[in-house]
Amino acid sequence: MSSPWRKRLYRIIFHHDTEAGRAFDIVLLWLILLSVSAVVLESVPAIRARWGPALYTVEWAFTLLFTLEYVLRLSCVPSPVRYATSFYGLVDVLSILPTYLSLLIPGAQSLLVLRAFRLLRVFRVLKLGQHVGQARSLVVALKRSREKITVFLAVVLTIVVIVGTAMYLIEGEGNGFTSIPISIYWAIVTLTTVGYGDIAPRTVPGQMLASVLMIVGYGVLAVPTGIVTVELSRVGRAMEAEIACPGCGMSTHDADAIHCKRCGARLPVEPSPQP
Repeated sequence: MSSPWRKRLYRIIFHHDTEAGRAFDIVLLWLILLSVSAVVLESVPAIRARWGPALYTVEWAFTLLFTLEYVLRLSCVPSPVRYATSFYGLVDVLSILPTYLSLLIPGAQSLLVLRAFRLLRVFRVLKLGQHVGQARSLVVALKRSREKITVFLAVVLTIVVIVGTAMYLIEGEGNGFTSIPISIYWAIVTLTTVGYGDIAPRTVPGQMLASVLMIVGYGVLAVPTGIVTVELSRVGRAMEAEIACPGCGMSTHDADAIHCKRCGARLPVEPSPQP
């Protein structure tokens, strides 16, 4: 990155704190929104019948623009391979690859909605970096909850298998429960209170079993929410405890605090939750 043009290009593309960089990011976000909108509209039969060729042209135009942008990114970063294998680098590739694949696989262009992932750059553009800490605490809470949730899901799976098998024996093929897998599908739909209505018990014993499963479903849905909520509370308290003001010693600050809310002194470090 020794040449001046590469340095300037790098500042424009990757530095959002400059006027040119911010303008570049805002234009890029608008292009992403417009390109995703074009893909969504193209999937509507009435719109496709009238504006199909125009939308196809627009789709290729956006793809070529994003391809050029990706090449410029690789040309100005210190390590192109590192960027290409990073999260944003992979998202950039996935945002342009479907259009080229559509030349070999018809319909692959519908995957262009993956460009919506590029909207994650809005956190940089709008300076929402402070919310990253909150997202990080959610990830930590989910990791801490995984063992409890795994056990919970195992219990739920056991319930739907047993109830599904019992319903297959009670109702039988004549009432739509043509196999145990189909009956398990009904049990899952019923337990989660979705209730598609494509399969329903017709006998009294089957309706009684279904009623019990519906009531159990209301309680089941609350369990994972409670598990994650408890862990989020623990992570939040831990993050607050990590912030100690060098001026007054107060440690009960918000996770994204920069200054002490008692004396106004700048906090020494940004807190980070311990997994």
